Amino acid sequence: MIMPRPEDHPALPEEKIGVLLANLGTPDSPDYWPMRRYLSEFLSDKRVIDYPKWKWQPLLQLIILSKRPFSSGAAYRSIWNTELNESPMMTISRAQKEAVAAEMEKRYGDRVAVDLCMRYGNPSTQERVKALIAQGCRRILFVPLYPQYAGATSATANDQFFRALMAEKWQPTARIAAPYFDEPAYIDALAQSVERAYGGLEVRPDMLVCSYHGLPQRYLAEGDPYHCQCQKTTRLLQERLGFDAGEITTTFQSQFGPEEWLRPYTVEHVAELARQGKKRIAVIAPAFSADCIETLEEINEEIRESFEEAGGESFTYIPCLNDDAAHVAALGEVIATNLKGWIG
Repeated sequence: MIMPRPEDHPALPEEKIGVLLANLGTPDSPDYWPMRRYLSEFLSDKRVIDYPKWKWQPLLQLIILSKRPFSSGAAYRSIWNTELNESPMMTISRAQKEAVAAEMEKRYGDRVAVDLCMRYGNPSTQERVKALIAQGCRRILFVPLYPQYAGATSATANDQFFRALMAEKWQPTARIAAPYFDEPAYIDALAQSVERAYGGLEVRPDMLVCSYHGLPQRYLAEGDPYHCQCQKTTRLLQERLGFDAGEITTTFQSQFGPEEWLRPYTVEHVAELARQGKKRIAVIAPAFSADCIETLEEINEEIRESFEEAGGESFTYIPCLNDDAAHVAALGEVIATNLKGWIG
């Protein structure tokens, strides 16, 4: 026999399953103080910069953050969505969330609630975990939007999710979606984006450059699987496209600081390709689920300029998968796989 609740018992919402999508983050504005707050949070993360605090923080707070907000702010300002007063990553991530929510509704009706958080900046992970719990989510699937796992991306997003759970009196059951760097639907979505781009060109590029965000070289030696997963994504993409090995290459971008990072560096390698006579290239960024400062500004401006200054003639940037239907379908498959046993 089920006993009725006391009259003064707090109201409980109908139970649901939460899906929380997570990406890197974005400053609230390209102005100095919002940029400084964002960069301070990002560059103070031990998963990102693992130098001893006593050595790193004085350098960061007194020197780097006195100058970098100006240069980073100028870069963000060059791509800023002025109509909505937000970064392109925020605009795209919101569209992704809405598209994934529609996909979940088709599959599961109203039993799944989809939300979006950022590791740095807003909307914060803790805020959105609380919002899902308030909707009645007693189970939450956390989905880092990084196809390839890295300690500096996936792991720090997971850390923040667990910290958010630590603040809850009644913790929901939680799962973390695995990296999906080799999922067939993801590889197919990448391939479709390349095929569309090549189909719109009069002359086929000499090389497809797969540019992934970089990591210090020693992270690989310390057990981070990121480099290997990037190489596998490129290989699977090559096989799916039917390209010869000489038509596709893997590079790494966004180096920071004095130590050696994963090579080859994209900005140097595209210039070398031009000097070798490969005058037409296309660049794709398989590690980024949404276009952001690293793709719209770094690839489409700095890396393009490096290629053209070295004699390159045709540079094609292939946008990230963003809220493309094939990408949303791939994310739907990843989520459905990770929800097995929770929902039919």
